[in-house]
Amino acid sequence: MWTRKELKDRAKAVLRKIYLSALGVSIVIALAGGSPSWSGSSSHSRNSRNDFYSGINNGFSNNAPNDFHSSITNVFPFHFLFAFLMFGLIALLGVIALRVFLGYSLEVGGRRYFVKSAQYKDNKGCFGFGFNGYNYGGIVKTMLVSKIFIFLWTLLLIIPGIIKSYAYSMVPYILADNPNIGVKKAIALSNEMTRGHKFDMFVLDLSFIGWYLLGAIAFGIGIIFVLPYQNATDAELYLVLRRNALDSGFCTYEDLLLDQPESYDNRW
Repeated sequence: MWTRKELKDRAKAVLRKIYLSALGVSIVIALAGGSPSWSGSSSHSRNSRNDFYSGINNGFSNNAPNDFHSSITNVFPFHFLFAFLMFGLIALLGVIALRVFLGYSLEVGGRRYFVKSAQYKDNKGCFGFGFNGYNYGGIVKTMLVSKIFIFLWTLLLIIPGIIKSYAYSMVPYILADNPNIGVKKAIALSNEMTRGHKFDMFVLDLSFIGWYLLGAIAFGIGIIFVLPYQNATDAELYLVLRRNALDSGFCTYEDLLLDQPESYDNRW
């Protein structure tokens, strides 16, 4: 069994030696993974809605429906609206393509960096690992399928989607060990690794909220400096779950391309 304190203490010990490089890798992971925006767009949206409602109350409500329709079409011509929607769709497809064909491999390479660092092993060339020959195809296919599964579960209900996101959360780390383990094996192994740990993993994520709120005080910039801490902690969690999976026979050393016996220290 693991505790949040143990994982975080190990992560801190690792970061003392590699913090600057870990920060750079964390930024790449965040960009490649489509991290949520920390900007104040919600307040802008509220202001826009208030202005719109104010316009309705002050002017539009006193006009006939035809006048309202005429006002809207004058401000937003249909051909302009169509062009805007098409541009948005193309931009969205472009972002998705970048995420699939570039982001997945960068994310797996970043996870590999933190796992190697947690074991005090050579962490160089990890980003290149995701684009190296046959590795690339295995990473893209497996990551894409797992994300589609999470999306489909989320369409059913939010809670099942959250649960499955935790169930599949070890897939990038498994691929960081063996990119060609296969879609079914990677997803099944991640399910087994996280079985009975999902709630504790959720609480572990919640334990970083205070740090993120503190980082958000400096116009959100401080959040960036918290990312290495969480990424290093997550790598420590994977090592514990991987050790459990090996001991329980859910996977073999060959499945994860590990040396046998693996050189774990007394932390486990």
